[in-house]
Amino acid sequence: MTLCIAQWSPRSLMVATLVALAPLAMAQNKPPADSAPAANAPPTNASASANAAAPAAATAPATVSNEDSSYSVGLVFGNQLHSAGLGQGLSMDALVRGLKDGLAGKVLGPEDKDHAMQLVRTGRDALVARNHAAGKEYLEKNSSAPGVTSTASGLQYQVIELGDAKAATPVPTDRVTVHYRGRLIDGTEFDSSDAHAQAASFNVSSVIKGWREALLMMKPGAKWRLFIPPELGYDLNSPPTIPPGSLLIFDVELLKIESAPVMSPEAAKSRKGARPPAAGPPAAKPAAKPATSAN
Repeated sequence: MTLCIAQWSPRSLMVATLVALAPLAMAQNKPPADSAPAANAPPTNASASANAAAPAAATAPATVSNEDSSYSVGLVFGNQLHSAGLGQGLSMDALVRGLKDGLAGKVLGPEDKDHAMQLVRTGRDALVARNHAAGKEYLEKNSSAPGVTSTASGLQYQVIELGDAKAATPVPTDRVTVHYRGRLIDGTEFDSSDAHAQAASFNVSSVIKGWREALLMMKPGAKWRLFIPPELGYDLNSPPTIPPGSLLIFDVELLKIESAPVMSPEAAKSRKGARPPAAGPPAAKPAAKPATSAN
C-alpha cells in the first residue's frame, strides 16, 4: 500500500514528466538476460532437457509510427500540465513555440526557469483553492446524509458493517491488515488493495491522520466509508495520482490487528539502562623529566 502513508514528497512538473517517460525508455533498453544458471538451481535430467521443446520466440512489438509516438509524448506532457492545474490559461501558440525552440537546442536561461516555476505555482495554487472549496461544499452536504458521523477533527465516516463487537480496537502501536479502495469526489479511483492483488498491512501510526483516527475506532471485520478532508489527508503534498488539496473517500475493511511484541521487564530494563560509554577524563600528561646537570 502506498497512498495512505503519512508523508509524500511533492514532485515538480518536470520530474513527474520524466518519471512518466522513463518506463518507455527503459522498455527499449532492457539489459541482456543472464544466461548462466543460478547457483542453487536443481539438477536437471540431461535426456529430458535435450528432448524438451524450445520455448516459443517472443512476439516482436508492433511497429509504431513516429507520428503516433510523437503524439503520445505530447499527450503525456499535456496530462502532466493538466494535473498541475495548468489546463487553463496556457497560450498554446507560445507553448508550441517554446517546444520548437527547445527541440532546436535553444539554451534555457534563468528567467525561463523562473517564468515556468511561477506559472506552475500559480496553477497549483488555483487548483488547490478549487479543490478545497469543492471538498468543503461536499462535506457540508454529506454531514446530513443518513448514517454519516462527523468528528471534531472534520473527519466523516459511515459504518457499513460493525465488525466483531467483542474484539478490541487497535492502538497506535498496532499493525493492521485491511482491504481498501480510494477515490476522489468525482468518482475517480486512485488506489485499491485489489489493484495490488493483496490486502495491505501497515502500522497504525504510519498512515495519514484521517486513517489513524478511523482505525482507532474500528473493530476487526468492520467496514467503514471514510470522508477525509484535505488537512487530514495529503493536502498540498499529494502523490502524483491525487490532485493537491483533494478530499479523499476511502472504503476500508479492517481484517486483522496484530499487537506490537511485548518486551519483558528484564529486556526493557536492560534497554533503558543502556548507555554509550562515557568519555573519561583526559589522561594526565606525564610529568616533565627534571633537567640533568652536565658533569
